[in-house]
Amino acid sequence: MNVIDTEIEGVKIIEPKVFGDARGYFFEVWSRAKFAEVGIEADFVQDNESFSTYGVLRGFHYQLPPYTQAKLVRVIEGRVLDVVVDIRKGSPTFGKSVSIELSGENKRQLFAPRGMAHGFAVLSATAIFAYKCDNIYAPTHERSIRFNDPKLGIDWQIPPENYLLSKKDLEGVPFEEAEYL
Repeated sequence: MNVIDTEIEGVKIIEPKVFGDARGYFFEVWSRAKFAEVGIEADFVQDNESFSTYGVLRGFHYQLPPYTQAKLVRVIEGRVLDVVVDIRKGSPTFGKSVSIELSGENKRQLFAPRGMAHGFAVLSATAIFAYKCDNIYAPTHERSIRFNDPKLGIDWQIPPENYLLSKKDLEGVPFEEAEYL
């Protein structure tokens, strides 16, 4: 696998080695030993999958301690713009973001360590999004930062009139009012 460091410490893009032939393809999504060799250590306790249609925008979500989560995310089918924002107080990249297109075709994954707010927008007609978490979901500790906060300046690559948002995402707080980690 090829691992690409990003400008945010700990956030990594993983390009797996895909073995393909006339029958299809195979690749390792997660190998504790191989990921540890490249500095990614996580004890994943939960796998999640979502199906969404074009324009669905989810995020920015995160959880407060003791339920912060590292995530390994990927797209099984379709295309999404995946975005993480550093919300670690004292980090040299606090408030900065990393955006990457993940797709069933490119098979890239993004590893986001604890201390990141996470969101994604569906760019294709539909998308199946899968992610591993190293901590349980704790709704009482979940928070949401406003997806379109001008301070973050995210280009979601879809027209705003096509956004499909949940009540939770519409009620996200501005970045300046968020509870940081």
